[in-house]
Amino acid sequence: MASTLAALNEASDADFVAVLGAVFEHAPWVAEAALPQRPFATVEALFTAMRDAVHNAQDTRRLALLTGHPELAGRAARSGAIALESIAEQAAAGLDRMSQAEYARFEALNAAYREKFGIPFILCVKRHGRASLLKTFEARLASVPDVERRTAEAEVMRIAAIRLNALVSGPGPLSTTGRISTHVLDTVRGKPAAGVAVDLVEFVSATETVLVARAVTDADGRTDMPLIHGRPVPIATYELRFGLGDHFRRVGAGPGPALPEPPFLDIVPLRFGVGDPEGHYHVPLVATPWSYQTYRGS
Repeated sequence: MASTLAALNEASDADFVAVLGAVFEHAPWVAEAALPQRPFATVEALFTAMRDAVHNAQDTRRLALLTGHPELAGRAARSGAIALESIAEQAAAGLDRMSQAEYARFEALNAAYREKFGIPFILCVKRHGRASLLKTFEARLASVPDVERRTAEAEVMRIAAIRLNALVSGPGPLSTTGRISTHVLDTVRGKPAAGVAVDLVEFVSATETVLVARAVTDADGRTDMPLIHGRPVPIATYELRFGLGDHFRRVGAGPGPALPEPPFLDIVPLRFGVGDPEGHYHVPLVATPWSYQTYRGS
């Protein structure tokens, strides 16, 4: 039930809580605590009021906020493997495609985590690729209870921020999204390369990749839209694969020797890592039939 910030500022108390009551899992009291601070000038100010309500709450309520998060759906749910936002986010992160061995590892980690900390493992799954999920789980298991509880609360805040941005439109939105974009330049001709096929894949393991996006460059050498946008960019290793050989087969190699077959450069891979889910990763390709370079642009 989406709304505008202006409408929420004017809404009845009951309607305000009805819209925002699920932003924090099973905790409509967070929205109720923010009510007296209306009107809010920005979405960020609304989130700050809700976040402060959690931080100022009694310890029993804060603990209930952590224990109220849902468990992983599917096979792993039977042992409560991981607390995530929803089945849709789990599927987006590839958790519905895990192998038996990966599920078994998650279940073993979760059993150890619950025994050590007494709460479900909470993670903002939209900010992580599949490999990062498991790595983060293992790292956090080595933490200590006080630190881990603060970490779990921070993840609750990340989940809530994404939910609030999706629910409420208005001035001063929260920074919860990132981008991956690209641009292909043909330096033989000194202009953008149009019609270049581009694939973006995520590395799940040394032997498994998942196709994230597929596009073709336009007359400006760019894709119509960023390859990832409107959401956090999951922490992962990615590779952009450019059909450079087909481009030069189509337009020619320019002055100098004719393009051989197979060409010296055919599919050009650019592998890079994303560690900031809310960052902009612009990864251009500057190329000839015989060489290429890249950099992190803006």
